[in-house]
Amino acid sequence: MPIDDREAMHDGLRLTAVALGQADIPYALCGGYAAWARGAPEPDHDADFLIREEDVDVARAALEEAGLEVLDPAEDWLFKAFHKGELIDILFRMTGEPVDEGLFERSDRIEVLAVRMPVLSATDVLSSKLRVLGEHYCDFSRLLPVARALREQIDWEVVRREVGDNPYARAFLFLLDDLRVTPSGDAD
Repeated sequence: MPIDDREAMHDGLRLTAVALGQADIPYALCGGYAAWARGAPEPDHDADFLIREEDVDVARAALEEAGLEVLDPAEDWLFKAFHKGELIDILFRMTGEPVDEGLFERSDRIEVLAVRMPVLSATDVLSSKLRVLGEHYCDFSRLLPVARALREQIDWEVVRREVGDNPYARAFLFLLDDLRVTPSGDAD
């Protein structure tokens, strides 16, 4: 991502966090930038935030008031906000399920780009990334650096339990075990 685009993304991320916080609704940074805030490599695409579905209208208004352009995509589980052409996704369902209050409770307030904000737990970040793996999207190359960087922050038993019905996620966990990224991989 070129420097100007990265600066616009960072500004958009900060503006979004401040606007959602001032709207006094539960929210959390999630996805690649949540992983980055916890030590993973910086993503080269959009930023993602979680909110409750019941807070969509308040969140939309807050982001518009903060100067972001808000659009409704075809998908019915998020809306999109843009800052200087850079995309911020606002999710109110994750992996097909409504956003659970537990996600907010397990989040930590971390300083990200000079703004303190709730950031999804490393366990929830990896679990959510693994649950979207499937026949049409199965890119381990983006997940491996995240898993390596966050490995000491992840509750691996929880991740295994949450993704146990997904063969693609199980295959990724097998790879992590074999590479000795997970505690199970250290057991030999």
